[in-house]
Amino acid sequence: MSAEDEHRGSFEAALKRTAHLIDVDPVLAADQATEILKALPNHPPALFFLAMAKRRSGDPQAALDVLEPLLNAQHEWAAAWFERGMALGALGRGDEAINALLKAVKFQSEHPEAWRVLADHFTATGDADRADAAYARHIKCSTRDPMLQEAAAAMVKNDVATAERALKKHLFEKPTDVAAIRMLAEVAIRCGQDSQAEKLLVRCLELAPSFAAARYNYALLLQRREDSPRALIEIEKCLEADPDRPGYRNLAAVILGRVGEFARASEMYARLLAEYPDQARVWLSYGHVLKTEGRQQEAIDAYRACIERDPQLGEAYWSIANLKTFQFEQSDLSAMKQQMEDSSLSDKERWHLHFALGKAYEDTADYEESFRHYADGNALYLANHTYDADYITTRTERLMSGFSRDYFEKRKGLGSTAPDPIFIIGMPRAGSTLLEQILSCHSAIEGTSELPDMITLAQQLRAEADTQEVAAYASVLAQKSAEELSELGDLYIERTRIHRKTDRPFFIDKMPNNFLYLGIIQSILPNAKIIDARRHPMGCCFSNFKQFYAKGQNFSYSLEDTSRFYRDYVRLMAHFDEVLPGRVHRVFYEDTVADTERVVREMLEYCELEYEPECLRFFESQRPVRTASSEQVRQPINRKGVEQWQNYEPWLEPLKETLGDVLDEYPTVPQF
Repeated sequence: MSAEDEHRGSFEAALKRTAHLIDVDPVLAADQATEILKALPNHPPALFFLAMAKRRSGDPQAALDVLEPLLNAQHEWAAAWFERGMALGALGRGDEAINALLKAVKFQSEHPEAWRVLADHFTATGDADRADAAYARHIKCSTRDPMLQEAAAAMVKNDVATAERALKKHLFEKPTDVAAIRMLAEVAIRCGQDSQAEKLLVRCLELAPSFAAARYNYALLLQRREDSPRALIEIEKCLEADPDRPGYRNLAAVILGRVGEFARASEMYARLLAEYPDQARVWLSYGHVLKTEGRQQEAIDAYRACIERDPQLGEAYWSIANLKTFQFEQSDLSAMKQQMEDSSLSDKERWHLHFALGKAYEDTADYEESFRHYADGNALYLANHTYDADYITTRTERLMSGFSRDYFEKRKGLGSTAPDPIFIIGMPRAGSTLLEQILSCHSAIEGTSELPDMITLAQQLRAEADTQEVAAYASVLAQKSAEELSELGDLYIERTRIHRKTDRPFFIDKMPNNFLYLGIIQSILPNAKIIDARRHPMGCCFSNFKQFYAKGQNFSYSLEDTSRFYRDYVRLMAHFDEVLPGRVHRVFYEDTVADTERVVREMLEYCELEYEPECLRFFESQRPVRTASSEQVRQPINRKGVEQWQNYEPWLEPLKETLGDVLDEYPTVPQF
């Protein structure tokens, strides 16, 4: 062997030792790489190992200093771009990290870790579609099993049928393959089979409790299913294992906002924005939390930062308009109109801009132009979604039939004895937030928000039915024993506990749509208080028509559907007034505006509580408010909301026609 061959062999052995040391002792690996570079300055592999060792030993800036000249010389080196992305991520420079990782997969499209880390970053920035695609690419690249590769390739193409067949065949032969179980859960989620997905993920975590990717998926699924308490438990476990992972922190921030931990949520968003300052949707989420906390100017600044980064994001303009008390400037109006002229604008952003422009023109008293935008926004949304008004009417009739006087007589005295909840029900935009704000100023009552737990209970009961007919949960509930009814009531109390931040004995659940579940409430929580917030049909229906809802309330996107929903609501409540006389305390919005103190005293008397004058100073409360009326209830009462619909009366004939005698006889109720 020549001296040159011996030298080359010694050098290659040194490089191998360096590569091995990176995983076991990165500090020593950095020393080894430095020694190699003394003999061979600017040697690319040695520089690469030095950068990797520096990052692994906790000095990402030193890694970047090494990588910059290396990448200038070796611009298409995918592994070096990956290292740069990892170092930037460690420094909290998330946007730059994304760009580096995109270079890594550009030059090595089958780099599994680059796709995984990219997916984490996309999750942190709220880009769910790109995150989903990146995770699918990660799975495809990282698995060696041909069957799983086939399934992963199908998922990349969103061919869920092929993926499902391949995964089920694979699991028949290897039923404990946790990677395959997780992939099948993802297929179930894409097919809208959330219950099946949950069972698969629970099984996955039973087999592999430390499988972080599956636990994250489980937390995300629970959040989607409105089970925030359990979702928080799961994401906290993820954070315990990897507290700096951006995707975990983003989901945690969302969940914390849902359970009323707004200070922690805003802190997490602020930290994420320090890492991803150019991510418009993170600014949008941050603005929502700031708004809820009552930090209005900061919320506006966040929404404007969002618009600055993505001028087409109509949701940001609508979020500003949805503050209700804000008025756009002429420059805002011009900017929105300019975006509307862009043919590439998506329907989703376009309908958000229509609603924002409706509010902008309303503030200038141009009611005809305002109504045109509200109508166009509603029509565009409805063209992309389905709503069946007949279904709602049928549901009303089934509920009236199932929850009869005889039904309640047979169950008198059953259910949980807990007196804690005060339900404020009724139509959305009927003043429920105002009533909650007033009552939450009482020393014995805590305001929470619109809680999803009663709806979740109804869904669980419906899942037990052996029929798919509307309102099937009523017949399921009728078969429950006294013990089961009590357990359901206690379950509701336990599930809602996470939303209670004080030791006050009573709390408010102001989900307006709970009027549809009044039969369940009475069956399982007979000692709960129920307040029906009612507003003039024209004012209430038009207020819904010009409100864009982030989720649900699909009845509100046409004047006819809104007024039919209002009629069904009045009809159902009239039924409960008949079969449960005196059970529900009704408050008319117009009375609250005209004689607030009388209305407050009557509500507190119904709740069996002493009057406290602090309730009249509700606008001084600093409590977080999550609904569209958040800024309005931080101001003293005025009559503006009572008469607002009259400015649009020339275009509201469809409302009047459909409401019929419900409008004519308001506030009394016609015979149906």
